[in-house]
Amino acid sequence: MCGIVAAFAESDSASDRAIDTEQCERMLARIQHRGPDDTGVCALDRAWLGHQRLSIMDVSGGRQPLADPDGTTWIVGNGEIYNYRSLNADLPDGLVRTKSDTEAALHVVMRTGPAAVQELNGMFAFAMAGEDGSGLVARDPMGVKPLYWLSRDGVTLFASELRAFDAEDRPAAEFFPPGCLWAPATGVVRYANPVPVEVRPAHRASEENWDEAVLKELRDAVVAAVRRRMMSDVGVGVFLSGGLDSAIVAAIAAREAAARGEVLPSFAVGTATSGDLRAARLVADFIGSEHHEVLVTAEDLAEALEEAVGVIEHFDPALVRSSVPNLLLARAAARKVKVVLTGEGADELFAGYSYLHGPDFAEPDVLHAELVRNLEGLHNLNLQRCDRTTMYYGLEAREPFLDTDLIRVALALPPEWKQLTGGRPEKAVLREAFAGWLPEEILWRKKEQFGDGSGAGTVLAALAGERAAAVGAGWVGETPADAWELRSEEEVLYYEIWRRHFRGVRANATLTPFATP
Repeated sequence: MCGIVAAFAESDSASDRAIDTEQCERMLARIQHRGPDDTGVCALDRAWLGHQRLSIMDVSGGRQPLADPDGTTWIVGNGEIYNYRSLNADLPDGLVRTKSDTEAALHVVMRTGPAAVQELNGMFAFAMAGEDGSGLVARDPMGVKPLYWLSRDGVTLFASELRAFDAEDRPAAEFFPPGCLWAPATGVVRYANPVPVEVRPAHRASEENWDEAVLKELRDAVVAAVRRRMMSDVGVGVFLSGGLDSAIVAAIAAREAAARGEVLPSFAVGTATSGDLRAARLVADFIGSEHHEVLVTAEDLAEALEEAVGVIEHFDPALVRSSVPNLLLARAAARKVKVVLTGEGADELFAGYSYLHGPDFAEPDVLHAELVRNLEGLHNLNLQRCDRTTMYYGLEAREPFLDTDLIRVALALPPEWKQLTGGRPEKAVLREAFAGWLPEEILWRKKEQFGDGSGAGTVLAALAGERAAAVGAGWVGETPADAWELRSEEEVLYYEIWRRHFRGVRANATLTPFATP
């Protein structure tokens, strides 16, 4: 939901420290795709707030920036606060004037101070500014919603995407850390960790397997997470790859939609020989969704490559392979709905990646530590790709598996249960928790990366080989000044495209490479 820009000047604003409103307007215009429904700005003496709106909650009355009743403090937000109704219930009668979830954040913070950000359950990046010169910027603990920032000449700038900044400013921009807030008087303060620090694996050393009580607890947590993310005043659909994670989300969402007298829209993408398309059809038939397919050719994928690298602001091969079909899928889905649910995060919670089952992670504690590390890095890996490809077409993606309560439940499971012992497939405990919810063929389907299952991986790898042969591999094994060591011809190709879009940007200040190419 939406895109934001914010600027704050130091309290002793002299002429050389004044906010450049024309610059702020340029920045806001560059992220118009994130919020095609409306544009709003608020200019104060020492602050400027801008908002591009994708209308999802309170379509008619939730225009931003939103102000308190006295018109002293304003807020712009990107994302969703899923517990806004319970927060509003604790506020004085008559204080809340809209049905916008962002307004709840405004009042809660104004009543109890910046620490109240810890009470927000959702995905968000927001900025508040007061006529008295006060300000606050915060980002959700997982970093589901993006935020970048820089300080220059006494002014601190924030924006939802790197592309928002003027070209000469981009080299100074960095991602704003998840789980942190910023105020002019205090600077950056951490208020929450991506993975709650109290989460530790339960000690069930005597249990080689789980029981029905464990499966029910896990199943209930996943169902509750999906239900929370179906909060919307507009249509909600599901990206259905045909893999386990998105299929589980789709199965739950279809039941929730049916309970409301609705039919869930589902969306899948792939080449004519794609395994994902076939699997998605099986799931859609089983759960009764209104299914839509996007059939793409090798030419479609090759044509979308340049745009995809620029859109996701990244060049990691695994991300690019999945971003190209994702971008084409988002374009089609945006014609039908404004919100889609995805399966992001399940591999990090339940050890879905193949490398996690190698000898380096044979020790349970080491495996658990790696899962936590992966979750902490998602904000500029899978979540960055997921956010950019959808929001480029004014489509909001929501990730149930990254629900805070679900993270607690999943990481409390013994890591031994996530290993491939006794002939188990990956994510066996999650599979068993949803037995009967999906066709058996899908429930026990071997994992494929999205870019591979859609057919995009093969096409793009071949394209990279062709281009490398034409121009010489170059760069492979080398470390450019603005990046990490480039590990393959494919990564070199994507890096060169990225550099055309973001020349001067330091990749290690805004990105993270996958552990394996």
